[in-house]
Amino acid sequence: MSENSSPSGVPEYGPHQVNPEWPPPPAHAPAAPAHRRSRGPAKLLVAVAIVAAAVGGTTAYGVQELTGGTSAGVTASSAAGTDVVPASLKGTVAGVAKAVGPSIVEIKAASSSGSATGSGVIVTEDGEVVTNNHVVAGASQIQVRTNDGKSYSARVVGTDSSKDLALIKLEDASGLKAATLGDSDGVRVGDQVVAIGSPEGLTGTVTSGIVSALDRDVTVSTDESQGQQQQRGGGWPFEFGGQEFNGDTGGSTTTYKAIQTDASLNPGNSGGALIDMNGAIIGINSAMYAPSGAESSTAGSVGLGFAIPVNTLKADLPDLRAGAGG
Repeated sequence: MSENSSPSGVPEYGPHQVNPEWPPPPAHAPAAPAHRRSRGPAKLLVAVAIVAAAVGGTTAYGVQELTGGTSAGVTASSAAGTDVVPASLKGTVAGVAKAVGPSIVEIKAASSSGSATGSGVIVTEDGEVVTNNHVVAGASQIQVRTNDGKSYSARVVGTDSSKDLALIKLEDASGLKAATLGDSDGVRVGDQVVAIGSPEGLTGTVTSGIVSALDRDVTVSTDESQGQQQQRGGGWPFEFGGQEFNGDTGGSTTTYKAIQTDASLNPGNSGGALIDMNGAIIGINSAMYAPSGAESSTAGSVGLGFAIPVNTLKADLPDLRAGAGG
């Protein structure tokens, strides 16, 4: 017996022999259908989506991140702001502040009636800035300071006193960081938010809180002369729940639906941004609660602030850009 002999009972096959019990190989390997490669991942994504729907929003958000799409239950504001906040800081106040801070400015407006300090949100790289109408109403001179300390002169492009919105344009500006406008229809009570503005001239002040309520009726004055009371009387006059705050609103008023927040707002926050945790603007801060007749030294946030929904702004932007007034 040779050294290469097989153990007893095990058949021996040469290099070209096959086990007679095995089926013969096909003459040519079958070609894979052209659509087979794409069908596998599609089935996988469908399976993942079904699991996401079963276990809730957290998994659904994970599907969005993996596929690059917007899954059911993820608001448009979240989708719009996905890339605004750095991934390492996503969902944090620090991340929102870092990402959106450069898009918020301080506004100083002067007129024959006095002066006012407010805030604004950059919406284009060449210097379009949105703010409240009451911040710039009747202004003869407007100075704007950006997050990096640069100062610009600005002019009013359009105003809408019925919505307490205004659009101003910085002179000789370029390369600014425009904010991402989100979707206020997707905002829910309890959502975490961040407010950035210049209360009492403290540029770039960051506060945080939650959305306390939606669709609050807030009534503000449309009288240009009252815009300057923000500086003299401690806050912009407005009505809420049948009561007047921060002074008399006068006979000419307008009412809008507002987002209520407990993020700290103080005089000078008007026109600044209310931001979701993905870095998208969901509102323009416009009013704060303070006892009627409070002086600037005593007026301050008590956790009742109001913001104009960003969808109201987006709908109004074309008219503001066209130079609307009133």
